[in-house]
Amino acid sequence: MRVFLTGATGYIGGSVADLLLRSGHQVEGLVRTQDKAGELERRGITPVFGTLDDGALLTARARAADAVVNAANSDHRGAVEALVEGLAGTGRPLVHTSGSSIVSTNSRGAAADEIFTEKMIVDRGSSWQPVKEKAARVALDRFVLDAAGNGVRSVVLCNSLVYGHGRGMARDSVQIPVLARQARDSGVVRYVEEGRNIWSTVHIDDMADLYLRALTDAPAGSFYFVENGEVSFADICTALASALGLGPAESWDADTAVAFWGHELALYVLASNSRVRSGAAQLGWRPAHSSVLDWIEKEYLHSQ
Repeated sequence: MRVFLTGATGYIGGSVADLLLRSGHQVEGLVRTQDKAGELERRGITPVFGTLDDGALLTARARAADAVVNAANSDHRGAVEALVEGLAGTGRPLVHTSGSSIVSTNSRGAAADEIFTEKMIVDRGSSWQPVKEKAARVALDRFVLDAAGNGVRSVVLCNSLVYGHGRGMARDSVQIPVLARQARDSGVVRYVEEGRNIWSTVHIDDMADLYLRALTDAPAGSFYFVENGEVSFADICTALASALGLGPAESWDADTAVAFWGHELALYVLASNSRVRSGAAQLGWRPAHSSVLDWIEKEYLHSQ
């Protein structure tokens, strides 16, 4: 396949592009600058100069491609509309990237029992409603799913906490590197309040494998959480403290965490719960990595 991919220079998109190339596909990657274009070329990716605001370009590149992956921005509606327009009536796949923060809870470090299924998100009659900060993202996810009625084999992959080092130009994900940077600067790894909040997790290589399977096998209008295991942030921080050779991880009160990390990152990522379950096994997806704690212990420092 010739795949047009947004986010080719990023953590998720770069890793997906790497696997696509190793699987024998051609990749065209959206890029804004000449220096990054040169790096994409060195990796075997054909650069396409433009931005997510270039609607006509996105539509044209989508129309010319065999498949499209949007891994650049989960909230840019204009870009998604342009990609859908380009694929309309073709039956070709569009894989759109979302994130499981759509179901995150403002728990301030406390544990939560609720586990979200894909049906709860897809079913418009469900009693679940996103928090106002995530309503636009959920609406965009559903717009992508609805494109199946317009001749697009549309798929939404909703990533949980992704760990592992990226295979493209960007090596680091969000949550664990954020915690590690704060720890290196201060000498203390910190979780928020009790740190008992839990997130589902997935290794970057397993995530990329699901993108490839979704491109080739997922039915139109399908939504999958991307997860394989779950862990509390207190346990993540304890493992990080050990790996970094620091003392015991300590608590930060929520207000201090917000002042340091900002409202959304502190409360809806680092202090929230996001527990989900994936039905992607129906695509033959068999993740090889199941423990972020093992990765921190055995691999994190060795690849710094």
